[in-house]
Amino acid sequence: MDEPVSSQPGEDAVEETEEEPLRGFLEEINCPEPGIIDRQMIETAYLEEGKKGEARRLHQLEPVVYDRITTMRLEFKNILRIDHLWMMPNLTKLCLNCNKIEVIEHLEMLTALKDLNLSFNYITRIENLEKLVKLEKLSLFSNRIRKIENIHTLQNLVILSIGNNLIDTVEGIERLRFVSSLKVLNLEGNPIAKQPDFPLSLYVIAILPQLNYYEYVFIKTETREEAQKRFYRELREIEDKQEREIQGLETEAREMAEADRLASSFVEHLDGMQLYDSLWRDDEDGRILMLVGAPAQELCEEYSKDVYELTQQIYRLGLERFGERDEEIRDFNANLHEGQEELQAQGQRQIEDFLEYKERIFDEMRLKWRELDQRDDDLEQLQAQLDTLTANFEDSLNELWESLMAQELHLHEAVEDSTLKFNRKISDLMSNFVEQAQVIFLQLRDLCSYFADNMTDIVNQFLSTKLARNELNTIPEELKQCVDDREAVLQLVEGMRTTHTSRVDKREDRLAQRSRQFIDDMITNLNNKEVDRHRAKILEINSFMEMMTEALANLPGELHQEAPSD
Repeated sequence: MDEPVSSQPGEDAVEETEEEPLRGFLEEINCPEPGIIDRQMIETAYLEEGKKGEARRLHQLEPVVYDRITTMRLEFKNILRIDHLWMMPNLTKLCLNCNKIEVIEHLEMLTALKDLNLSFNYITRIENLEKLVKLEKLSLFSNRIRKIENIHTLQNLVILSIGNNLIDTVEGIERLRFVSSLKVLNLEGNPIAKQPDFPLSLYVIAILPQLNYYEYVFIKTETREEAQKRFYRELREIEDKQEREIQGLETEAREMAEADRLASSFVEHLDGMQLYDSLWRDDEDGRILMLVGAPAQELCEEYSKDVYELTQQIYRLGLERFGERDEEIRDFNANLHEGQEELQAQGQRQIEDFLEYKERIFDEMRLKWRELDQRDDDLEQLQAQLDTLTANFEDSLNELWESLMAQELHLHEAVEDSTLKFNRKISDLMSNFVEQAQVIFLQLRDLCSYFADNMTDIVNQFLSTKLARNELNTIPEELKQCVDDREAVLQLVEGMRTTHTSRVDKREDRLAQRSRQFIDDMITNLNNKEVDRHRAKILEINSFMEMMTEALANLPGELHQEAPSD
């Protein structure tokens, strides 16, 4: 679909073509001197982009604002190396096909990129793509690549074209199982696809269940079933290996999940004495007050037990409410997935029905074309019948497009509406949790004040006793100032009270802020995922329509190619 059409080499050149897919193609083109992408090349390409007339004149008068460039076409520029693309951070489509690029590099800044065309180059290895997290369409057609690798991290990839390379092994294809968004794959023209005793198409269809199209042909249910039977043993081995890998990842994920569970409950560091210990950290006033000895220690022990009990209440409340939220989230995701699967199955049935209709009407059109070639009379009538069949096919294709798009738009709107309702529900749950926690935090602040009041009495009693017994020399040096100035005691106590209550306030604020941030991040993530899914589905539908339109346009040519053999 994206790939330029090149003439077929002769039989004598077949072996050479496999080793050098591009020889005889790029070298015959009148390209500029080999070079590296630079600012001047980018500006020239931008200013010469496909506008005509007055629009072109006005476009060339405008200053080049790199942040606003979303599409860049640099085909047939004899480019040897990729560089300077970081100047266009908002690029979403990049065409570097038909050059002499050997290494994929310097693309890490293009995190908004969705469409990347590197076809017809000299690339030998797939690499340096892991930062392109939004990439949906990748064309590496006709390069010198020998192995599929480093693609499994592209979680939004929908279309991958890597035909006409030097791939002679199936190794790496199974890694595409981790790219759940992948719907269209093309491997035609590779040595592995030409082995007479190995049906690559069936192998790919068997091990990549997420695919809907292989070599731009829709995968029918019966073909998938045949493929899974044919490669049953290989599929089981791949699944077993993948399961072991997933188990290892899951073990690591469980360890991280436990830490995340506490963090997601917003009660991390509340399962022990952490909050109590934090009250005394850098509390110089409290340290001085504790110098009175045993009475203060006894009061402090009671204080620590009471603080611990209240923090345990917050901790248990957080875990309990986390369970409720988690269950709500799981239910929402399950219902969402079920609705998407249902519409996906409905759409697939429509496509399969249409493909059956396509075969029937194409057979009729082939008969009419043959009659048209063989007869000398009634040509107008035959042409009219062909025009009618063509119009009927185009109408049916348009009806299918409208139906699939209507289903997808309905699903998209339903998901948005469900997400909005889910947002309200989860926000209510979170608000309830925060309000309950705030009641306990209020009790903690009261406890801090109660402890401070009692400490005031203990220190005053300590000083009065020492004064009555004339034991002033036994009073700690830092407390002697309080003997004649009892206001100093109140200042120390107030300083301690302020420190402790501020630590409680800070932990309460953290819980409230993180709970709000949790909701915001989750809803933003849900919305972003839905936008990505929606865009990928639209891309898939339009890709299918293009394939059907192309098949119709190519039909007369196919018949003319068959004619000599007839």
